[in-house]
Amino acid sequence: MAAATLVLLAGCASGPRGGRDGAAANPPSGLGQVPDAEPRVEAIRSSGGTSKPYVVLGRSYTPIVDDRPFRESGLASWYGTKFHAQSTASGEPYDMYAMTAAHKTLPLPSYVRVRNPANGREVIVRVNDRGPFHDDRVIDLSYTAALKLDLLRGVAPVEIERITNEDIRTGAWRRGDAPVLAQQTVPAVVAVAPAAASDSVAVPSTLTAPVVATSRYDAMEVTALPPMAPLAAAPSAQGAAPAPRAAAAGSGFWVQLGAFSQRDGALRFQQQVAREMPTLSGNLAVFSESGTHRLQAGPFASRDLARDTVEQVRNGLQLAPVIVERR
Repeated sequence: MAAATLVLLAGCASGPRGGRDGAAANPPSGLGQVPDAEPRVEAIRSSGGTSKPYVVLGRSYTPIVDDRPFRESGLASWYGTKFHAQSTASGEPYDMYAMTAAHKTLPLPSYVRVRNPANGREVIVRVNDRGPFHDDRVIDLSYTAALKLDLLRGVAPVEIERITNEDIRTGAWRRGDAPVLAQQTVPAVVAVAPAAASDSVAVPSTLTAPVVATSRYDAMEVTALPPMAPLAAAPSAQGAAPAPRAAAAGSGFWVQLGAFSQRDGALRFQQQVAREMPTLSGNLAVFSESGTHRLQAGPFASRDLARDTVEQVRNGLQLAPVIVERR
């Protein structure tokens, strides 16, 4: 069975890979506006086909065959022209411009929400392929999915969450009230893979700061961001929210909870965090610069104290915050 499976996967877009891959010389315009995959109930095959255990490069994998929830954090990569139009493990042709992905064990097909914790961007992709077959990587994204997450520059941390058939039936997967996330972000890239110059995304010079992994949860640290002017806090249901701390007095370490393109979105999120984590309510501030609005908690006197709050926020709000140092 293992030998047969290796032959099968070698013919798929996500099979063991070698040689160069990358973006097309002239990719279609407007890929940033390609809609996310629209989740729909698709039958989960309980045996045979893509549900059978398989072996690749000496490693055994057992696909999931039920509708269980699934979450995972790790590194994401993407694949492009070398595999475009080739057959995937599901038998469908790989389209690097569609919102799809490869995963080692999730049912084929299935849907996952992928989040870039460095900038808060999220996409929904349809998993229709197997891979990536690297121990440190959890998902292989299509070119367009990676572009929308700002991950084209290399391999970077992500969080993935499966959208189950039950979530789809009940509509629980929808986030109709979610704020629009900012398109202007600080890049988070580790183990950078070579990419064409056309893949680069311009980032304002005031935001180019070193970004490195700081824990097994992939919380990030950004060094010495420039001062930003705080916005007025939104009133809460119980009365006026505490006024945000002034940027001039805000030196130290801050925990960034989210970045938004709309001021109202940041203020609504501030209210939500204050309700769900009252211990942070007096430490929340919204900072604004160049059309981007960031909700942060702080300041903290040391990086260790900020990390403690990262853990609290991660456990309490299911977020992956970033640590920002202001000087």
